Amino acid sequence: MKITAIEACILTVAPPRPMALDFPHHTLVVAQIATDAGLQGLGYSLVFGGGGAESVLAYLETRLKPLLLGEDPLAVEKLWEKMYRGDRGVRRVGIAGMALSALDIGLWDIAGKAAELPLYKLWGAVRDSADCYGSGGWGSYTEKDLIGEAEHYAALGCRYYKMKIHHPDPEVNRKRVAAVKKALGPGVSMMVDVNQKLDLAGNIRQAALLEEFDLVWYEEPVNSDDNAACAEVAAAIRIPVATGENHYNRYEFRDLIERRAARYLMPDICRANGYSETLKIGHLAAAHGVRVTPHVVYELSVQVCGTLANGFLVELMDWMPPDLFEVLPQCVNGVIRIPERPGHGMVLAKGAVAKYRSG
Repeated sequence: MKITAIEACILTVAPPRPMALDFPHHTLVVAQIATDAGLQGLGYSLVFGGGGAESVLAYLETRLKPLLLGEDPLAVEKLWEKMYRGDRGVRRVGIAGMALSALDIGLWDIAGKAAELPLYKLWGAVRDSADCYGSGGWGSYTEKDLIGEAEHYAALGCRYYKMKIHHPDPEVNRKRVAAVKKALGPGVSMMVDVNQKLDLAGNIRQAALLEEFDLVWYEEPVNSDDNAACAEVAAAIRIPVATGENHYNRYEFRDLIERRAARYLMPDICRANGYSETLKIGHLAAAHGVRVTPHVVYELSVQVCGTLANGFLVELMDWMPPDLFEVLPQCVNGVIRIPERPGHGMVLAKGAVAKYRSG
């Protein structure tokens, strides 16, 4: 089997309120890989908020696509190495990492279809579903928005909800968390996300004010480039730290693990160089007793959580329109059943490219 063509484009999607208060649109950099055997693979990277999508597409088209044409798509590891090592002067993080991710995801989709297996079974299944947590709660939300969103996820059966703590006054953040916790009651556990907005002292003060809520985790406390500072926070506060959505390869995650900087690691399949590297990160974490809870794109992430014994939760953001994919996995009683369709199971709906394509 040989790769005969790769068609790539950007799809732009407007999320509903209240997410639209912070993000007027998100983009998907999509790659559709064709083979001479008739099998096709779909890969995509979610560019959250849309920033840099054009650059991701350009790198994919000009630097990575030529490396794959004519190759055997089932040699996924070989092709991953070829793409990862293709440009010595360009680190496979950020723009380049997202481009590589889209293609790696598409290659694995072909591999699953060739084997007539969903990916989690191809990789050695440990479970056929994944628990999920409702995620959102951005800083622009009013208290009413926050509670409404949290109750929406609770109505889906989610036993976990994550919100942002972005206000410069830590007391305001505490009050907002308290309001949501009161509305949800004891049956729903909560997490908070700093999104890299505080320093060591600020995190110590903020976390101390939130200890009473028995939070599952305290996410991305400092600049994601500063693993040393993250480790200092993890050692100084009583709430377990989660981080990793802005880390891109096994080496960066190894540093987090060795520094004991987090109890929960959050690789993003669309940033961390695709399924191939995310699985390596997951197995590395397992060797150190660290749990993995992938960042966003739950419809792809469930395949990883179905494979890893240390997989914990997938992040449910309920924002995609119903006409983007043929079938989107649904949350039922707080659980996402992993699709049994071969590959990752995601197929763009008829007319989706025509409707959402940008540029």
